[in-house]
Amino acid sequence: MAKKEDLRKGLKSLLKDIEKKSSLEKKEVVEKLSNTISLIKIESIEYNPFQPRKKFNDRELQELSDSIKNLGLIQPVTVRNIGGDSFQLISGERRLRASRMAGLKEIPAYVRIADDQAMIEMALVENIQRSDLNPLEIAFAYQRLIDECQLTHNKVAERVGKNRSTVTNYLRILKLTPAIQNGIKQEMISMGHARALVGIEDDFLQIKLFEEITEKNLSVRALEKRISDLSSKPKQQDKKSISELDPKSKAVKKQLSMFFESKVDLKRNNKGEGQISIKFTSDDELNDILEKMGVI
Repeated sequence: MAKKEDLRKGLKSLLKDIEKKSSLEKKEVVEKLSNTISLIKIESIEYNPFQPRKKFNDRELQELSDSIKNLGLIQPVTVRNIGGDSFQLISGERRLRASRMAGLKEIPAYVRIADDQAMIEMALVENIQRSDLNPLEIAFAYQRLIDECQLTHNKVAERVGKNRSTVTNYLRILKLTPAIQNGIKQEMISMGHARALVGIEDDFLQIKLFEEITEKNLSVRALEKRISDLSSKPKQQDKKSISELDPKSKAVKKQLSMFFESKVDLKRNNKGEGQISIKFTSDDELNDILEKMGVI
């Protein structure tokens, strides 16, 4: 309890009379806040009225809420102080909603002051350069640059002096299940393990392989071989269920290939179920595809 009180007192001290400070003093306070996680009362945080996302999947929110109950909130939200003990959410609405569902009274948060864009960007970049950050912390920092500073993957890479593919690979690990993210945070697995696991779409299989890593102390190479063996197993498929593409589907396939400038495969069965796959041969080609999809 004492630690929580210290966090709150420290935050109030930093925010007090901020507008009266000189530019240099204000810059130092903003940088300190940018790299400090504070505990904020959930009831004092209001939602961002400019948040473009209005709908949230109830099932996914419940799953995240259950995870927060068991593991706590791994990735802090970001808020800005709007006077006194009142804050407005900048990023992390899904996490805030799930935390409320989980019954949390306080939530870890990064605090920003007004619109000090240049200072927050500088502070985040400086924080990323630290040598003691784990892969998850680096990924969070990259995501904050994207969310709070409206930077693209390319711009983030330029700011931190990394290849774009490096930035993208770190950001991808944020798609891993919360349990695996917690494993990264606790240094139970390496970035190499995380990169291999993020290619697994099935959450259940992700967890199963994660448990194998920790129980059998699998190396990254051993994990990659395990994944390769699993993917090479012949899949049982009823060939009769795969139907010849109708003219309309063929036209769609051709249009997609032209749009993505890559080979596109479209399959459908007699029930109308199917899948679309897009081929790429390099990180650059993948990034081009993702940009056209509006993902990055």
